[in-house]
Amino acid sequence: MRILGINALFHDPAAALVIDGRTVAAAEEERFSRRKHGKRPVPFSAWELPEKAAAWCLKRANLRPQDLDAVAYSFDPELARAAEAMGLDDPWDHLRLTYARQAPAFLKAALPGLDPAIVRFVPHHMAHAASSAFAASDAETSSVLVLDGRGERASHLAARRIQGRLEAFHAQDLPHSLGLVYEELTEHLGFLRSSDEFKVMALASHGTPRMLPELRRHVYPTGDGGFHATAVPWHELCAPRGPDEPWTQDHADVAASAQAVLEETLLDLVRWLHGKTHDSVLTLAGGVALNCVANSRIAREGPFSRVWVQPAAGDAGTALGGALLLAASGGDEPEPMAGADLGRDWSDAELGAWLKTAAVPFDRPADIAATVARALADNAIVAWFQGRSEYGPRALGHRSLLAHPGHAGNLERLNDVKGREQFRPVAPMVLADRAPEIFDGPMPSPYMLFVHDVAEDWRGRIPAVVHVDGTARIQTVDPATEPLVARMLGEFERLTGLPVVVNTSLNTAGRPMVDDPRDALECFGSSPVDLLAIGPYAIRRGEFFHSSDTYNDGATR
Repeated sequence: MRILGINALFHDPAAALVIDGRTVAAAEEERFSRRKHGKRPVPFSAWELPEKAAAWCLKRANLRPQDLDAVAYSFDPELARAAEAMGLDDPWDHLRLTYARQAPAFLKAALPGLDPAIVRFVPHHMAHAASSAFAASDAETSSVLVLDGRGERASHLAARRIQGRLEAFHAQDLPHSLGLVYEELTEHLGFLRSSDEFKVMALASHGTPRMLPELRRHVYPTGDGGFHATAVPWHELCAPRGPDEPWTQDHADVAASAQAVLEETLLDLVRWLHGKTHDSVLTLAGGVALNCVANSRIAREGPFSRVWVQPAAGDAGTALGGALLLAASGGDEPEPMAGADLGRDWSDAELGAWLKTAAVPFDRPADIAATVARALADNAIVAWFQGRSEYGPRALGHRSLLAHPGHAGNLERLNDVKGREQFRPVAPMVLADRAPEIFDGPMPSPYMLFVHDVAEDWRGRIPAVVHVDGTARIQTVDPATEPLVARMLGEFERLTGLPVVVNTSLNTAGRPMVDDPRDALECFGSSPVDLLAIGPYAIRRGEFFHSSDTYNDGATR
């Protein structure tokens, strides 16, 4: 079966294509439109579809809309209730339901030739669950936990995968929502709601959870697989912060307290689910599953022997999950994800043509990995644009900014390059076989969705990637799946003795991650990056601004 998955209703619109159970392509609309998160999650934008992402997915597979067997839309309006009946203050929420019901017609207009009769509404949290349970390897029988802001009428789902089907156990009805509580705090702390929740997680490391007893009065597990989470009086806990105001210790402490109560509640939900299934594998999805600190505590203290998190765990991932769920129900066997590199790519010849058209000076070194390793060893900042772009919010060695981890000042330097807050950490990528001697936590960790304690004797050697609490959110690199990145890491270790490189996303604050060559050139030209490694080609900052040469595609460096 050829199935296109669509996420559109709330935020992070995305499309994914599954053919005969195999994920062929997946991409978020923001990478095409250059609007962060694609759109804001307000009722008035609920009609907007991931038109460019969907069209690209079909083009990738040489399909026309009329060639599809089904389209999965990851929201079922027939399951929803009126906002006031769910205890939500959202007087325009009815627009969402109106737009959702019209999704088949909207999709027909966006994808000419599509038969609207093949559009299927997939329950939002079942799409989340399928995106994790069916995409994980060795998880034919496994438990799955979904937590986010909201779906049709719930904010959580506990379920189990048994081969090609999902069995739901429990869902927590709205208005109780761990995701919405965390969103409210994000807004209270002066960050952008439904966007900047990861900043709250980072800020929490600078605080102490002294407000935890008060928060436990409002957020707590109910012992039946559900929880209470609503009406937290944030103003009583600390003063709100304006977007341009400095944060205070009170702000850090309330973030730490919220993070702690979230982790406590998640652990209770995980233990309850394990008591129902006694499985060894747990898969996670939903926006809350992007909280890598909580994920690590679940892996460390929970009853499951393996925890796997889908790399596009937020709403974008429901495009993939909806397609996988329809594939499984139609008799196809879902294949595990081979990696998060499911987006666009360009051949060497195409990249060279882009650079010639842009009239920028470039050369083609004998080995771009070795060239980058030498530049990093010399403390250059490198923009790394290689292969297919990532699906999900993490840069995983395809659209990355790289730096030397041994210089503590590189944290501030990178945050300045990206124009973001200085309390935010950057992450290390590390060869998988070297990771255990440096980091303690769930291994392997290819998707940067867990935090790891950094060994004491390594903290002084790689200070740029060590967070204030002594942890790092690592990406382990397997040479079998990421040979180019692995070769660069190996050469960097030969030059410096460090098997670790700083890896953060290739973008600047408020902008989506770089996706196509134009994005890469614009980012490189507007930020103090020393080298752009784009495919096999190298562009150096000094030459970019000062050389009269246009290009040299010989192997000169």
